[in-house]
Amino acid sequence: MKKISGDGLTEATLARYDRVCHLRFFVIVFEQQIPLPAENPGVSAHTQPDEKRTHSNFMPDTTNAHHEDYIKALMNISQAISSDLFLEDLLKLIVMVVAKVTEVNICSLWLVDEEVRPPQIRLKATQAIEPAYVIDRSLGLGEGVVGYVVTHQQPLMIPDVLQCEIFKEKKMAQTLGLVSMAGVPLQVKKDKTIGALNCFTTTPHTFSETDIHLLTTVANQAALAILNTELIVKTKVIQEELKSRKTIERAKEIIMERNHLSGDEAYRWIQKRSMDMRKTMMEVSEAILLSRELF
Repeated sequence: MKKISGDGLTEATLARYDRVCHLRFFVIVFEQQIPLPAENPGVSAHTQPDEKRTHSNFMPDTTNAHHEDYIKALMNISQAISSDLFLEDLLKLIVMVVAKVTEVNICSLWLVDEEVRPPQIRLKATQAIEPAYVIDRSLGLGEGVVGYVVTHQQPLMIPDVLQCEIFKEKKMAQTLGLVSMAGVPLQVKKDKTIGALNCFTTTPHTFSETDIHLLTTVANQAALAILNTELIVKTKVIQEELKSRKTIERAKEIIMERNHLSGDEAYRWIQKRSMDMRKTMMEVSEAILLSRELF
């Protein structure tokens, strides 16, 4: 499929987003009207906003009569994203949907990379188009606000990022005009955090418990979707590897019989043909199997 340069999304996926702009878990959140807890001790704020500034509206008005209308509006958008999305497309859709529905200016999603030592937290998706924010970035565990959210496994509110000591990217915030921020962990269970979801506004805002609860619910559902997608990908990779090994083994047996070679010699024969022809061993093996069927 044709790619749109730079963001890894296919035109078909973006077209689907124009119709959908909403993930299945977001519909569930609003349909069920999940009750809010009386307290949220996990939420913290590092600075106080300037009282002279005007606060922004973070969430659309979904209370009372507006609530039902908002749910209907969401339900009119397609119910699901197809299950064959690549992980990068899924992550991109998550941040686009969160940014659109919450009306924040920038939404970013970070995932913990445990394949490196020490583990790093990498920026994986953002709907922002500003080059200053889109650049590839990674942080150590415990570094910056992202590291704080991941290691403490709790939401973090920052009324003014320029006044927050642990916010490390103040120059970028000044360039983009970022003011308030809410960060929530991506959790699949209490002791398992796989990343963080950050939302920024360009006007001062005091995030309410409703805001944080909604973002937390979305983040946790997103974490499950991410793990499910990764599991599907890993399963497909394993299946392809098993299929490849089986095909190569069958081709090896044919070469052993035709050329009177040992198992190791037949394997090296296929390997050499693969290098000479610039084809994978799987492709060479499939050709050998096909030749036996034809002749």
